[in-house]
Amino acid sequence: MKFTPICSIILLLLICFGCKQKHYSDALTPEEALKSFELDKNFNIEIFATEPVVKDPVEMVFDEQGRAFVVEMPDYPYKPENGKGSGRIKMLVDTNGDNRMDKFYLFADSLLEATSILPWKGGLLVAAAPNILYMKDTTGDFKADIKEVLFSGFFAGNSEAQITNLRFGIDNWIYASNHGQDGEVSFSKQPGAPALPMKNADFRFRLDRNQFELETGPGQFGHTFDDFGHRFVTQNTIRIQHMVIPWRYLHRHEYLSSKKGMLDISNGDLTMYQRTDAPYWRAERSARRNKEYKEQQLDRIEYAEDHFTGASGGTFYGGNTFPEKYYGNVFTGDVSGNLVHRDIIAPLNSSPTYAASRDSVLEKEREFLSSTDPWFRPANLTTGPDGSLYVIDMYRQHIETPVSIPEDLKTDMDFLAGVDKGRIYKITPKNPRSAPSASVNLAKMTSTEIVKILSDPNQFYRLQAQRILLERQDKSVIPMVTELFSKGTDARARLHAFFVLEGLNALNESLIKKAVNDTNPGVREYGIILAEKYPGLLPEIIIKTTDTNARVAFQATLSLGQFPSFKSTAPLVNVINKHFNDPWFRLAVLSSEPGISNEFVKQLASSGFFSNAENEKMDFVKDLSQTIGARNQNGELGKFLTILSVPTIAKNQDWMLSALTGATEGLKTAKTKPDAGLLKVLTDISTNP
Repeated sequence: MKFTPICSIILLLLICFGCKQKHYSDALTPEEALKSFELDKNFNIEIFATEPVVKDPVEMVFDEQGRAFVVEMPDYPYKPENGKGSGRIKMLVDTNGDNRMDKFYLFADSLLEATSILPWKGGLLVAAAPNILYMKDTTGDFKADIKEVLFSGFFAGNSEAQITNLRFGIDNWIYASNHGQDGEVSFSKQPGAPALPMKNADFRFRLDRNQFELETGPGQFGHTFDDFGHRFVTQNTIRIQHMVIPWRYLHRHEYLSSKKGMLDISNGDLTMYQRTDAPYWRAERSARRNKEYKEQQLDRIEYAEDHFTGASGGTFYGGNTFPEKYYGNVFTGDVSGNLVHRDIIAPLNSSPTYAASRDSVLEKEREFLSSTDPWFRPANLTTGPDGSLYVIDMYRQHIETPVSIPEDLKTDMDFLAGVDKGRIYKITPKNPRSAPSASVNLAKMTSTEIVKILSDPNQFYRLQAQRILLERQDKSVIPMVTELFSKGTDARARLHAFFVLEGLNALNESLIKKAVNDTNPGVREYGIILAEKYPGLLPEIIIKTTDTNARVAFQATLSLGQFPSFKSTAPLVNVINKHFNDPWFRLAVLSSEPGISNEFVKQLASSGFFSNAENEKMDFVKDLSQTIGARNQNGELGKFLTILSVPTIAKNQDWMLSALTGATEGLKTAKTKPDAGLLKVLTDISTNP
């Protein structure tokens, strides 16, 4: 049969209409993916590990021996129907010395939704909702033969919102992100203890003392500490938040109107500079939603690209090889934008928190690392013992959970595409600031040798050394550690030494007083926290409420509230008179029992606080009145309003208006009804302004 031109056209049309439009690209080889990167000009990037050695990696850690362990999550985003997972933990090995992992040992398998690991006592702590496990190899075959459930009862629903991000803090506590999910958590070492309700909180615990408790949050996937233990977390659309007030202070009483102890320090900046187009499903979904918003006349817009929606893995760089200006930066991936963002973290001078911003020169309209490959999913990062920054790439065609995508848009989406792939990249500086720390195996070192590692320039080694000394409980090093704390020239080393002493139960009032008066504000903060246990150090804490460093003065304010009212009220009044314009100082005062007492109100009135009405003062009066109203005890609110009724204060009715506004809100939540005396005061005020 001879084809005519018209037949050819018809055949072509039939072929085209018979083909389904391809919305999503295919995977690249690791080498092709490497060529897709645009990286800060000061750095190199290379492959550290790739499939088949690693598949679906979500976190990598190095232990005290320098060994790399990876946790893999092949089941994501589904839950296995039989309840038995396919998650794996691998120990990676470089057999030929080319700095690329080419072999692995299967440390553990058949894990259900394991997302995070942390070295502990020669093994690994594993976050695998609803549990936190301890796993260890005792036979030398690199396969865990001990599998112990330590904590159980965490939320086990959406895999994007489970217990994860195990991090060893400089204060000897291990912290974990819980995304504020509900749960009733129990500890196997305390079988008779009541279960701990988890809602709205993160989690922290100490295995050396069998302690566990709630912590301020919530964080999602990304959790890091700076050199002095200030904590930062990541959430999908908020790339970096600072945990300003710990949970234990915010919940000293139940009457605060707000118990939010964290702050978005990106200042609401959602902008990112991605080099990939929005995937078809996201562009289509956003177009539909924006159409609905417009039809409903809502002042709302959903962005399909160039805005953070999948921020994850925020990591503080504490290595010693990057150029100086990169030290202390926080690096955060965005799995939707296929990039890694860099934030410069700067402490505020007059407030106890920080500001995060991009580099206005190097990254004005670009990111630290970005890719044109839409499969690049930088889920996590870590700093290694060599000072390099490692990027953990899950490498999937789709990273979102199906539940968030309309049914008709899922018809050509394979959510397991890439389940057989995974990459880990290593980023190194072209011109290192210093040579990498010498590779050492801390497990084979004596405790005396490990004490010297507390002064290492790489945060990785300092934390590993502190942890090993905590685990060993070798009290023979106490004199040497005390010497380091007392005479060390590096404040970071002094702080590590301080908490080694704390972990060995070797601190005393004299050493804590020395920490309270250290030349470095980060050390002073922790000295103040430990001073809470020593009534004799109260005068030192009071003095520190006037410290020139805002974070030190703030911690002193929080700690002051741990002491009886008759000792702490006057200095708390002084704090408010000095720092009333900062919401965190106001909250610190109100979080304490002395800061909402009758005596506090009396002294506040006599201190001259009400001599001039400023907006921030009005805010404090409103919040104070609301807190007192919510407690509604012993006629306290009536007494407060009576003080505001004296002529010298009442001449400005804004004071009373602020107080009544707060009182009304507080009484709505009060567990007891207003007493007769309070009602009389309210009536008098309303009839005789």
